[in-house]
Amino acid sequence: MRTRIGLLTALLSVAVAALAAAPALAEERTCRGTIGATTVDNLRVPQGATCTLNGTRVKGTVKVERGAMLRASRIRVVGNVQAEGAKAVNVARSAVGGSVQIVQGRHSKLDRNAVKGDVQYFENSGSISITRNRIDGNLQCKENSPRPTGGGNVVQGNKEDQCARL
Repeated sequence: MRTRIGLLTALLSVAVAALAAAPALAEERTCRGTIGATTVDNLRVPQGATCTLNGTRVKGTVKVERGAMLRASRIRVVGNVQAEGAKAVNVARSAVGGSVQIVQGRHSKLDRNAVKGDVQYFENSGSISITRNRIDGNLQCKENSPRPTGGGNVVQGNKEDQCARL
């Protein structure tokens, strides 16, 4: 009997230690449609979907997949906004704690945002407007056709390449 109790105690101790050591995983919310003033961990706009965010708080990163569209207003993102091959990424009057990276997409508008990291637009093939943003990092634009338009951006780092005059 004592051996069984000792064995059960040992197994229970190992199980408790394993659970305590397991990292907490952030959940990813998929957005198709509209999300209002709520808080999510990470957010993904899947391929071909359209997502509208109004007053949403994202504790992690926003990822916009190929052919997807993001329309965001008055959002707070602790991490990054990342898009590769997106149809459209429009972010207005929002705060991004990390960087904004738009690569090989189509259209994008970044208007009146506060971005703690860099803003990067690389190899996009649609209209890009970058207007009245406060960017603590660099504003970098390369190989976009047509070249980005806009102005009135306050950039703490460097304005580079196609964005040098914005």
